[in-house]
Amino acid sequence: VPCKYTTPLQGLVETVSATYQRGCPNVACTEADIDSATSLAASADAVVLVMGTDLSIEREDHDRLDLLLPGKQQQLVTEVAKAAKGPVVLVIMSGGGLDVTFAKNDKKITSIMWVGFPGQAGGLAIADVIFGRHNPSGKLPMTWYPQSYVEKLPMSNMNMRPDNSTGYPGRTYRFYTGETVYAFGDGISYTQFNHRHIKAPRLVSLSLDASHPCRSSKCQSLDAIGPYCGKAFEVQLRVRNAGNREGSHTAFMFMSPPAVHRSPVKHLLAFEKVRLGMKEKTVVRFEVDLCKDLSVVDETGKRKIALGKHVLHVGSLKYSLYITI
Repeated sequence: VPCKYTTPLQGLVETVSATYQRGCPNVACTEADIDSATSLAASADAVVLVMGTDLSIEREDHDRLDLLLPGKQQQLVTEVAKAAKGPVVLVIMSGGGLDVTFAKNDKKITSIMWVGFPGQAGGLAIADVIFGRHNPSGKLPMTWYPQSYVEKLPMSNMNMRPDNSTGYPGRTYRFYTGETVYAFGDGISYTQFNHRHIKAPRLVSLSLDASHPCRSSKCQSLDAIGPYCGKAFEVQLRVRNAGNREGSHTAFMFMSPPAVHRSPVKHLLAFEKVRLGMKEKTVVRFEVDLCKDLSVVDETGKRKIALGKHVLHVGSLKYSLYITI
C-alpha cells in the first residue's frame, strides 16, 4: 500500500484549473449522475473521464462475466461526450481489456488512455501524458477483444487453434483472426517512427543427408532437429523518428509461417526498444535462430520447420524469406 497516493484529479489540478464531478458513487456504477456530468462538460474547455474497474470486479479468484464497462459507465461516457464542447479524453483503469468500441468510434472522444491499475504517482503520470510533458510509448501486452468473443469462447476450452465447425475463435494474437477492439502491440505516441529493411537473407537452404526421405519425396516441413539447428542469421532494420518530438519506440518483429500444420497467423520473435531524438535514426539488430524462431508446433506436438515462404514484419514493413532444402 503506497504511503502517499496521487489521484488523477490531484494530478490534473496541479497542471490546470480543473473542476471535478463524481459521475458514479462507485466502480459498479449502478446509478450515474449523468445530468450533473453533462452540464459540467458543456461548459468545460476539455473533459477527462476516468472509468474502468477495480479489485471488486477483477482480481485473482474473481473473474469478470463480460468485457463491458461496469454498470452505467458506458452510458455516462456517451452522454458526456455528446454534451462536451471541447475534446474528451477517456482514461481507463483496469487490469485487463475492455470492449470500448463505442468510444473508439465516437468522434467526440479524441483520445483513449489505458493506465492499468496505476501506482502511487499514477495521477501525475496521467496528467503528464495528457498535457504533453511525457511522450507515451507503451504497447498493449494483450489483445482487447469485443464482447462477442466471450460469448464464443467457453472458459474450459484451452485450445489455441480456432475450430470453424463449432465457431470457436481461437486464443491469443497468434491464432485469433476475428475483430479486435485493439490488438496486441498497439500503442501510439506524439511522434511517428518509420522502419526500413537493411539486411536479411532472402533464401535459407537446409543441408540434408543424401539418405533423408525428403530428398526423394516432397515435404512440407522438417523436424526441428538436425545439423541445421543452431544456424542463425541477423536481421537489421533502420528505425527513424520521423516526427518533431523525442520519443521511445518498441520495434516488434513478427513472423508469419507458411500455412502448414495449422500454424499460427503470426508470432512474436523479438522486440527492441529505442529512444530517438527528433529526426534521429538508429539500426536495430535481431538474431534469428532457425530452429527456435522459424519453427512451428504440429498437430501432434512436434516442432517442425516449415518449408516455403516465411514473412517477417515490423509495423507496416514486410520482408519475405524462403526456407528450402
